[in-house]
Amino acid sequence: MNDSQRWIESLQLQEHPEGGWFRESYRASESIPAECLPDRFNGDRCFCTAIYFLLKGTDFSALHRIRQDELWHFYDGSPLTIHMIDSAGAYSTVKLGRNIESGEALAVVVNAGWLFGATVSDPRSWTLVGCTVAPGFEFADFEMPGRTQLLEQYPQHRHVIEQLTR
Repeated sequence: MNDSQRWIESLQLQEHPEGGWFRESYRASESIPAECLPDRFNGDRCFCTAIYFLLKGTDFSALHRIRQDELWHFYDGSPLTIHMIDSAGAYSTVKLGRNIESGEALAVVVNAGWLFGATVSDPRSWTLVGCTVAPGFEFADFEMPGRTQLLEQYPQHRHVIEQLTR
């Protein structure tokens, strides 16, 4: 059994709608009332949630956005490239990994509302990361725009949009 399959089985990961494999690893037991949250939220949210997330080889996390900041942290495997399109439409990438000397980061924050996706830096490998969200994630906070919509909004980023949409 290869390492990615061992992680999938031992962490009991399931397929994720954006690509890859995941399992919620933490959900806070206390909640923040909707009236105490910014207007972009449509109900109460728990304080915080966290997941394990694994990508294999040429699989990718499709471009999506959520209403909260998302903290990504590296656990094992190959470095991961996080692709981001910010609220002004600027594209950037950051590498998540353990080789700090070569510019990789152990943890990266993707700002609320930014489009983002991810790819394994070595397509012959896999990556295991964690993602932490506060206030806690609900699928109501998740948006995965289609390729056509994204190409209309960001034609200058055609290459990454075609790479990170299904």
